[in-house]
Amino acid sequence: MKGIILKVLKWIALSIASLLLLIVLVGLCFRLFAPKPHPPGKLVDIGGFKLHINGTGEKNGKPTLVIEGGGGMASEYYHWLSEGLKDSMRVVRYDRAGIGYSDASNTTRDPETIARELHTLLEKAGELPPYIMLGHSLGGPYIRVFTELYPNEVVGMFLLDSTHPDRVARIPSIPKKSSLKARSMVWMYNFQGVLADLGIMVLYDKFTGPVLQREMEGLPDEVNDRTIAFLNDGKYIRAIGKEMEQYHTTLERAGRTNDFGSLPLRVFTDAIGEIPEDVYKVYLGKGIDLRKTQIESMKMQEELIKLSTNSKLTLIEGNHVSIFTKKENADIICKEIIKLLGELKNSKVGP
Repeated sequence: MKGIILKVLKWIALSIASLLLLIVLVGLCFRLFAPKPHPPGKLVDIGGFKLHINGTGEKNGKPTLVIEGGGGMASEYYHWLSEGLKDSMRVVRYDRAGIGYSDASNTTRDPETIARELHTLLEKAGELPPYIMLGHSLGGPYIRVFTELYPNEVVGMFLLDSTHPDRVARIPSIPKKSSLKARSMVWMYNFQGVLADLGIMVLYDKFTGPVLQREMEGLPDEVNDRTIAFLNDGKYIRAIGKEMEQYHTTLERAGRTNDFGSLPLRVFTDAIGEIPEDVYKVYLGKGIDLRKTQIESMKMQEELIKLSTNSKLTLIEGNHVSIFTKKENADIICKEIIKLLGELKNSKVGP
């Protein structure tokens, strides 16, 4: 009897191992034959690895808009901002290390390293100051540090629903730096990166739908389709994890950049909308009061205008991402950027 049980257990173990091997082989086949990403811009070596940069519009001596994406947000997602401004000014989008089309790197993802890598990229790509820096979400803290490091090169800042340095302290649902939840989040990204390398993420995507959101509201289909090539890439997923690993450090460092004098600053955020009752109750059951979170988030956006004596807050109907992925919303931001260009020209900044 004991021998029979051992044989059954051995058969079960071999069956499971064979199934797992088959899943990995099929997944790897999907990866091998999946379309390869073709960067719309160019890859520039900044010292051991290459970053993707995509510039549109003529280099005509006017300030150049430099877009810093949110956490894990590739340059593709800022399509309408580039399209809406390319006839008026030079616009530069890029992907941080490991994100989108850029190579992975072994450098720490702290904000000073990211700022210096961006500066090196701009120099090597032949992009010249003055710059108007635009940062979305986590990109907001990044450009605050960039502007502090290179104050003579920046003539304006735009913050799109930028992450406030005090967000962790003021939003209870955000995990603390040393918490198990924060460490688990980073571990999960790394684990998903391994699954992606094995092709399992691609396989899962084919049969059950994407793990990561890939279709951004309002973007053209061809733009959303191009992102598929890198969303299930282990390099990309691990890069998100590396940025999240430095999330608290980034906010702490950005919090020390709290006075930009009279530098033109424009803040945009999504207008407070009604939260459906069923959604509110679901989150409340998890200990998250979405209405209180919403109100506190708006307070933090209002506080950002205190960073400069020349500032303005604009509310846009949408959410954290659709305030710029929907063309009509991007147009509002573009108009403000063009307006600032005129103001800078009249004050003799630029040509």
